[in-house]
Amino acid sequence: MNTYDAVVIGGGPAGLTAALYLVRSGVRVALVEKLSPGGQVLMTEEIENYPGFPKAVKGYELVDKFVEHLAAYELPRHSDEVRSITRRDDGYDIVVGEETLFAKAVVLCTGARYKRVGTPGEDLYTGRGVSYCALCDGNFFRGKTVAVIGGGNSALEESLYLARLVDKLHLIHRRDEFRGCKCYQDKCETNPKISIIRSTVVDEIKGDPFKGVTSVALTNVKTGAKSELPVDGVFVFVGFEPVAGFVPADLERDKAGFVITDCEMRTNLPGIFAAGDVRSKNCRQVATAVGDGATAATAAYAYLEHLNA
Repeated sequence: MNTYDAVVIGGGPAGLTAALYLVRSGVRVALVEKLSPGGQVLMTEEIENYPGFPKAVKGYELVDKFVEHLAAYELPRHSDEVRSITRRDDGYDIVVGEETLFAKAVVLCTGARYKRVGTPGEDLYTGRGVSYCALCDGNFFRGKTVAVIGGGNSALEESLYLARLVDKLHLIHRRDEFRGCKCYQDKCETNPKISIIRSTVVDEIKGDPFKGVTSVALTNVKTGAKSELPVDGVFVFVGFEPVAGFVPADLERDKAGFVITDCEMRTNLPGIFAAGDVRSKNCRQVATAVGDGATAATAAYAYLEHLNA
């Protein structure tokens, strides 16, 4: 069994920052990430609000900078999925793939994934016209017509990116007002390729077994009027759900499943900290993830120091 002082789970901005702070403090730390480092940032075309990059930065470029910073340190990495975390008297057993790690402290930085809208046809046509990543799949719809479902920052930002590629984009939101930043709303409202459809829900995503998505069935929630909109693809951005199915059952979480912490990123379980998008909070940005990661690592180091006192 590999034994560490601390294990950081997740290789997004929060996890990479936490690992950096811990490895620099001299503790024995390992990073667990089943995929490439970067998390959701890798699916972001441009980041316009990260300090130090006034002209915006590509998501992958920012991740490269994070990884480059860590490369100077000896940091064991385990590239597999975490299956469970079990509490012991002196720490936690972490099952990663087929191996078990032991750590006195655990920093959860597993992030969140896009939620599904739950409409008929969504599962059937996922990968055949239904997507959750504009950067990944947008090029498949170059010169075509697509629908975007959602009203937050993700829906607005991804719509602006897709508008560079597609011929026409219908932005469908169930409410009158968007939840996203005003600057993104203004850009969407003035973009000639974007048609905004408010107070409307998608009843069904329709398609052809051979062609994929062909249309969406809509209902106006105010008037009850029904319509059908021909589209070649559907992008869903209706929020996130935490990646936390493996955490201990007695770890406190909110109604949506996000991990509850205090301001120092401490959870209700001693030695377990959480940072980034997996944490229960309002603002999920790269900048806040980095701050969370630094705070969690500092708190974890203090916890380890207390154990060794």
